Amino acid sequence: MLLLAGLILLALGSFYLWARQSQSVASLDRIDGWFTHPRHRLHFSLGPDPAQQLFVYPNKSVEPLPVLVFIHGGSWKSGDPADYGFIARNFAPQGYVVILAGYRLGPKGRFPAMLEDTAAAVAWAHANAARYGGDPNRILLMGHSAGAYNAAMVALDPQWLARQGMNSDPIAGVVGLAGPYDFYPFTTDAARQAFGGWPRPAETQPINFARRDAPPMLLLTGGDDTTVRPRNSAALARALTAAGLPTEPGVLEGIGHAGILLRLAKPFDLSHATKDRVLAFLAERSDSARASALVQPLKR
Repeated sequence: MLLLAGLILLALGSFYLWARQSQSVASLDRIDGWFTHPRHRLHFSLGPDPAQQLFVYPNKSVEPLPVLVFIHGGSWKSGDPADYGFIARNFAPQGYVVILAGYRLGPKGRFPAMLEDTAAAVAWAHANAARYGGDPNRILLMGHSAGAYNAAMVALDPQWLARQGMNSDPIAGVVGLAGPYDFYPFTTDAARQAFGGWPRPAETQPINFARRDAPPMLLLTGGDDTTVRPRNSAALARALTAAGLPTEPGVLEGIGHAGILLRLAKPFDLSHATKDRVLAFLAERSDSARASALVQPLKR
């Protein structure tokens, strides 16, 4: 029995090291699928580009459930929401309708295209969530890396949702995982390619749109992240706090850029610390939004 347990731990350790080094999200999704129950999903197109797509994981419940919209990373040049099924398999059972949203990439996805597409996905969720068991007025955004940038900008800069005929009121909260929020001047090829052509660089930076009435944000970053430095989360947290929305960055020691995603998937979530922190924030924000909605009729 001890030998079997040791072999299992060795196998899990090997899987972890391989997944962390390869940084293959598709492989992570495949491994998570060995340990989680499959879930039915629906595919929708939001535009002519193949990347303008989303996957909806319906959830049946007596009461409408909060909607978690996840935006993938990939330096605004790669990534596929289809590879992030592990997000749905790990979060939908906790009481969420999960939507995995894509956006135009590479030359077609240069600023502000990625924000236009993310805003379109949020607007789609607001208009259609009720059909799939979701509450359109309790939308939670979560993104990793470039996806965290998209989520933050759409929540902070009102113009993107306004172009879709809505505002940020239905967004109950935002979870940013290893996101870039303060990265001008552009020092990486990815940033230069995605934002270098925009004539007013200040308009591309989330820290410049911090406001008191923004949706609350959980900004998590790995202490060992050398791809998107932890200072990004610290800078946005300071800007939000200065604007009147107290926010603290969450630095996860010993975790790198890809490791923060690993800890949301099975079997790499053994400590539960990262996932529990995210779930606690999502639950608190969705409960707060629901309570606010119940109070609103009393004020009229």
